[in-house]
Amino acid sequence: MTSAARATEYWLTSYRRTWRGTAVSSVITPLLFLTAMGLGFGGYVNSGSGEVDGFRYAVFLAPGLLAAWAMETALEETTWPVMGAIKWHRIYYAMLATPLTVTDVLLGHLGFVGIRVVIVSVVFTVVTAALGLAHSVAGALLALLAAILTGVSFAGPIAAFSATRENERGFALLYRFGMIPMFLFSGTFFPVSQLPDAIRWLAYFTPLWHGVALCRGLALGIGSAAALALHALVLVAMGVTGVLAARHTYRRRLEL
Repeated sequence: MTSAARATEYWLTSYRRTWRGTAVSSVITPLLFLTAMGLGFGGYVNSGSGEVDGFRYAVFLAPGLLAAWAMETALEETTWPVMGAIKWHRIYYAMLATPLTVTDVLLGHLGFVGIRVVIVSVVFTVVTAALGLAHSVAGALLALLAAILTGVSFAGPIAAFSATRENERGFALLYRFGMIPMFLFSGTFFPVSQLPDAIRWLAYFTPLWHGVALCRGLALGIGSAAALALHALVLVAMGVTGVLAARHTYRRRLEL
């Protein structure tokens, strides 16, 4: 077992005692969104225009919600837990008292975040398929991989930010001016093309738009291969850059 995997093992052991507390935010809440917006509001949309980009609204919505909740899961696991591990419970310092390095501590935590993203994405995909909202089996599996990439790509940058915080106020601002606007205006619930021209370009610069476009393109079989590859490349670049930034901020914060 590698050193980073030992750090991941700690987070998994801790999660076995607390997983019930994440069931609502990570699994039930997105399913409620899918039911209310996709099946409820979607019925109204379907009775009006009939379809969105050629698909039933619920089918259009599902891959967007999948990407958005992968992002939300990464955000949830790399904000307060990181601060807690530094300031409140000082778990990181306990790990550093062993042969683990700062990089091991970081990668171990990010490994756990990746596992959480996988769990949430798999459950969401299975339920979506059970509701008959998967356009195809192959598309659903490809969208699942894209959602995992989306969540993982957010983990590093947010962890880098969290390691610099001295209090919780920054997290409230991150949710209010980061996560919520992206959740609403990155194509999750409606095509970005429906936004006014003056602000549409802002959506194209949000990282979540790339995740939503990639998940939806793969799930529904739309979009060119070049466009999908570009979305994936942006997410990979953001994830790698985020891990490098997190290693820098973790070292500044944890190395004495």
